Amino acid sequence: MTTETPAAAVDGGAPAAARPRWRLARSAVLVAVFVCAACGLVYELALVALGSYLIGDAVGQASIVLGVMVFAMGVGALAAKPLQSRAAAAFALVELVLALLGGLSVLGLYAAFAWLDLYGPALVGTAFVLGLLIGAEIPLLMVMLQRIRQQSAGSAVADLFAADYVGALLGGLAFPFLLIPVFGQLKGALVVGAVNAVAGVALVCTVFRAELSRRARVAVGAGSVVVALCLGYAWITAADFEVTARQQLYRDPVVHAERSRYQEIVLTRSVREVGHADTDLRLFLNGDLQFSSVDEYRYHEALVHPVLNGPRGEVLVLGAGDGLAVREILRYPDVRRVTVVDLDPAVVALARSEPQLRELNGDAFADPRVRVVNVDAFGWLRSATDRFDVVVADLPDPDETATAKLYTVEFYALVRAVLADGGRLVVQSGSPYFAPRSYWSIEASVREAGFATVPYHVDVPSFGDWGFVLAAPGAAPPPLALPADAPRLRFLTAGTLASAANFPADRGRLDVPASTLLRPRVLEYARVEWRGY
Repeated sequence: MTTETPAAAVDGGAPAAARPRWRLARSAVLVAVFVCAACGLVYELALVALGSYLIGDAVGQASIVLGVMVFAMGVGALAAKPLQSRAAAAFALVELVLALLGGLSVLGLYAAFAWLDLYGPALVGTAFVLGLLIGAEIPLLMVMLQRIRQQSAGSAVADLFAADYVGALLGGLAFPFLLIPVFGQLKGALVVGAVNAVAGVALVCTVFRAELSRRARVAVGAGSVVVALCLGYAWITAADFEVTARQQLYRDPVVHAERSRYQEIVLTRSVREVGHADTDLRLFLNGDLQFSSVDEYRYHEALVHPVLNGPRGEVLVLGAGDGLAVREILRYPDVRRVTVVDLDPAVVALARSEPQLRELNGDAFADPRVRVVNVDAFGWLRSATDRFDVVVADLPDPDETATAKLYTVEFYALVRAVLADGGRLVVQSGSPYFAPRSYWSIEASVREAGFATVPYHVDVPSFGDWGFVLAAPGAAPPPLALPADAPRLRFLTAGTLASAANFPADRGRLDVPASTLLRPRVLEYARVEWRGY
């Protein structure tokens, strides 16, 4: 069976010498498909990543973006049917609009989040429009490819989708490994928008120039100028826009901001009261408050000192890259070594270098007893061979998929495996007042991993009522008490600690199930309970 019409029949009887021309044109179309597919996938990933950074629900954001975009792509494919008679001009228009909206999508959504509090509707609308335009590409390109040289439908589809899927692979790899590290999210989207516009316009104005009417050529040229000016202006003002939008999200002046490989790190500083000498230094990770220098000592004294009541020569700290928990641990001279496992080296680098933060943490990371390992805590525990007298789990709240695994039965079982005889564990566990199901699910997870637990809570004004879980392997819970040789503390006393184990009637123990890797219930609870705070 013949699958392709002979070249001579398509080219008006042109001899074989015409073959290089249509082959070159066909290759140009497939290159355009390749580039456009890469750009389209980057737009999708940019929306998912931005939602993960701003909202924290990576799975939910991915589901919304991908679901809406795939649906819209189907609608776009149908909507492209009436445009097929003028496929080249329509394709140029689609690519220019897609380049403009895709390139500005991150900027627009960030503005909607910072100023308008309309991120959810804006995300759905943006995903739908981008999906609509992406869906229109393939039908138009199919018509354009067939006008170069007639093929069977199967062969044409195979060629287009092969280029499309390979291009998607390029976009998927370029986004995390090239665009984000080199340009960042905002400028990375602008770069992709520019590439998208150049690819679409170049194809139409070279291979299909003869098919464009004079009016269409003027329209494509004018549209190209408008897109170039808009993307160029956005590129020039991107840095100022990001600073202004970021400041809108924080009450106090931002003194340091960076986007590490893992998260957005923001440090704010403000004078507490008019005429007052002290300042309030606050650290935010992905928008979540990590500490306030005004009252962080309450949190860290309650976290660290009860678990150090016993053998404490070898201490493992999971998280706590700000060095504040390490500061409290180092107040005991018999601590021989502190191993800090924190995923993000940028946080530790900030704690080592920022003058006021160094003063706050007592320059803890300069102490020779401290060893820092910048890896994922879950993976590190799986291969750990050392044994520790104390493990302090001071990890980010389980309100994201990436952190929820650090509050599971499996994780605490790994912690139990690295504890020496007589070892103890303490876990920062969120607020038993604002998020009671999350708190008691964490406590249940620790128990199910083979620990005897002592839940307790204290008041930290910046956070509210905040809870912890002290635990030891076996059936006997560790005593909730201060070490006999505890240093002088600013907040915690024996009486305060005794009352910390008492929970009011309206926030008593809840019978909720433990959280596991395959069923991260703590994530489900946290999303619901912290909504609106």
